[in-house]
Amino acid sequence: MLRELSHMPQALGEPRRRWFADDYFDLIVWVGNRGACIGFQLCYDISGDENALTWHKASGFKPHRVDSGELQRPYKATPILVADGAVDFASLAGLFKERSGKLDQQVAGFVLGQIEAVSPELKPR
Repeated sequence: MLRELSHMPQALGEPRRRWFADDYFDLIVWVGNRGACIGFQLCYDISGDENALTWHKASGFKPHRVDSGELQRPYKATPILVADGAVDFASLAGLFKERSGKLDQQVAGFVLGQIEAVSPELKPR
């Protein structure tokens, strides 16, 4: 179940960040001056084949795979995001719903709303 981590480092000159995590997801949410969510990065399958889905109001969705920095190198490198267009939005939305029950409802609704907006089969009728 996703829970907020209390010590999220903040970067000067950038929007405030909130961090939520469990054993499957890492969620970073960017918050604007008035407290509204303005973007997020949802990392999923963090202990397996990790992927990241980033959304920002100015640019929309950007899907990535996380290159852990451990493969095909003689040393551990810094993990990086690499382009990856494959996202199963329906499965991601279902897992997020299951694991976000204890989140701030404004945050959970914002993230789920953006994911559902790109998948017509997820929109309520």
